[in-house]
Amino acid sequence: MSTALVCDFKHLARGDVALVGGKISSLGEMISRLAGQGIPVPPGKLVVCWRNGRPGARPLPRRAGQSVDCSSAASGRLMRRPPSPPPTRSSRPRLGLITCLLPSGPARRLRIFLTLALPASWSLGVQQMVRSDAGGSGVMFSIDTESGFDKVVLINAAWGLGENIVQGTVNPDEYQVFKPLLNDTDLVPIIQKKLGGKATKMVLGRSRHQPTRNVPTSKAERAAFVLTDDEILALARLACTIEKHYGCGMDMEWAKDGITGELFIVQARPETVHSRQDPAVLKTYSVKKKGRALATGLSIGDAAVAGHLCLIEDAKDIDRFIDGSILVTVATDPDWVPIMKRAAAIITDHGGRTSHAAIVSRELGVPAVVGTGDATYVLHTDQEVTVSCAEGDVGFVYEGVSDITTTTVDLTDLPPVRTNIMLNLANPSAAYRWWRLPADGIGLARMEFVVSNAIQVHPMALVHFDRLKDEKVQNQIVKLTVGYPHKPDYFVDKLAHGLAALCATFFPRPTIIRLSDFKTNEYAGLIGGAEFEPLEENPMLGFRGASRYYSPRYRDGFALECRAIKQLREVMGFTNAVVMVPFCRTVDEAKKVLDVMAENGLRRGEGGLKVYVMCEIPSNVILAERFTEHFDGFSIGSNDLTQLTLGVDRDSGLLADLFDEQDEAVKWMIARVIRVARERGSKVGICGQAPSDHPEFAKFLVEAGIDSISVIPDSFLAVKRHVVDSEKS
Repeated sequence: MSTALVCDFKHLARGDVALVGGKISSLGEMISRLAGQGIPVPPGKLVVCWRNGRPGARPLPRRAGQSVDCSSAASGRLMRRPPSPPPTRSSRPRLGLITCLLPSGPARRLRIFLTLALPASWSLGVQQMVRSDAGGSGVMFSIDTESGFDKVVLINAAWGLGENIVQGTVNPDEYQVFKPLLNDTDLVPIIQKKLGGKATKMVLGRSRHQPTRNVPTSKAERAAFVLTDDEILALARLACTIEKHYGCGMDMEWAKDGITGELFIVQARPETVHSRQDPAVLKTYSVKKKGRALATGLSIGDAAVAGHLCLIEDAKDIDRFIDGSILVTVATDPDWVPIMKRAAAIITDHGGRTSHAAIVSRELGVPAVVGTGDATYVLHTDQEVTVSCAEGDVGFVYEGVSDITTTTVDLTDLPPVRTNIMLNLANPSAAYRWWRLPADGIGLARMEFVVSNAIQVHPMALVHFDRLKDEKVQNQIVKLTVGYPHKPDYFVDKLAHGLAALCATFFPRPTIIRLSDFKTNEYAGLIGGAEFEPLEENPMLGFRGASRYYSPRYRDGFALECRAIKQLREVMGFTNAVVMVPFCRTVDEAKKVLDVMAENGLRRGEGGLKVYVMCEIPSNVILAERFTEHFDGFSIGSNDLTQLTLGVDRDSGLLADLFDEQDEAVKWMIARVIRVARERGSKVGICGQAPSDHPEFAKFLVEAGIDSISVIPDSFLAVKRHVVDSEKS
């Protein structure tokens, strides 16, 4: 005779994993330990069956329930005697999940978990089902899945039941939330909101023989986010509570009941990829000599690899896979794992960051580009390509074999220095790759990258959309700004979110954001830009930088930049954002720019707002004392300062040997502005490559008393060591 025990999930804990399986023990842990902290988990019960008389580990607690005869366990008839011993821990259970609909209506909908351990032992979990078929569901991580950045919550969301996200058959919405600012309920620290395609959704079937089915989503559902901002923040706070309890990064599943509107956590387990990595070792990849981009999608991991493609569209054909090649397919499920283990990289048409292909690739350490949309259409077997996941959250498939270099940095061998070493960053999607570097903040965050790549539209074309003459341009803008009834809001929202990712990376250390510094020919290249930009013979010395901000030709566009920074600081909470004005030719120009900023809600000194100026024109040095009256600090732009001091076009190949940042005249300029800044109590730094290429130049800067040196991430280690040596001497 066999014996079974029936118990409520609330009597189980994560220590029971060897007895009842990982899923049920985790559910029990959250119900019993975290319900009081507001973690909503649907209730459930467990039936455990085993043979009488088996030796084993500790039994389930007596309070958990009563033993029953296995033959009557399903009917619930109880017998009054204590349970026999459970299976030994060596017979670790295997867990399967069955989602079941009982025919009695919504009140009886249940999720059933079946755990198998040796043929004679099993456990059955029955859980109240959340009506996410009428709402939405998804997966949530308490860290960034690709970089391991531990200050964000990543949430994926799709309409209907969650199986489609896990299987990678839909491209879900993706949200990122900054954890350190979640405690302030007046803030909305949502760093990213990316709309997914969500082409289908899984809903309830029409009969017990078809418990679920996939149906197309409506156009309205595809165009809308699954979660509101309040729901995104609520889920992120739940993730933080669960992470704190478990003491590690967590991988969670959530569901929204479409009938009641309630949010539930339906699974939680420790994250297993980044927790195994050495945080003191940073390995990076760079890709040079890239061929034509053949496909793009979400990057999984941060590696790059080159090789031959093997395209397989159906799991029945996996025997055709060639070991060591790059797998291309529509999507993956557990049937594909044997060949995924033998692949150099993986490319899929569908899927998000929490799809099966993404999760398995991450665990295997194999780079993957998922959700390309058309990889199986545009690529073919035996084609030679490079797969790059080393360029941020967008993964690329390049034609041919690119040059791939790998760098490993040991972060334990970096002594402290007086001079701040900061980073030059522009790409928000790649910023998290560098969070482990002990940088003192971001010394130059280039706004132009966000405008060019995330926004793509000239701000004046959004402000004056109705005045556009080019119908093709209007159609492009309409397509990009779906969901934004007031088109300028598109620019503000996209810019604020892009800058937020940069500010988050080293928060609360400063991020110095340079206001837009496109030249007129570069502005004209934006969508709609040609109608608003003049033709100039020499854009380098033309209508650029500060002169644009108060000009009627761009003042309305600059107002959108100010609105974005105001949203970044006051709505999202990134008060570490410092504003920097580029190419400010005169003191009068400085006053005009500050006045326009104040008109748009950015008043120097209010709310701790600091405003710096780029020191890149000889007038900035000559009148440095007067510029300190209007700005809190200088950032020396050594390229333009060298060009304008020596009268050398930095882009001229004929004059390349004359362009020298270490020329005595340039060094005199730099030394003077550093001295004035120190005398006046202003900050002064430099952003340029020279300190990394020339140790003697780093020594000159340190001896002159510079506050900070900002360099590209690849040069961080070299500059840090140059500064260490300079400060010792």
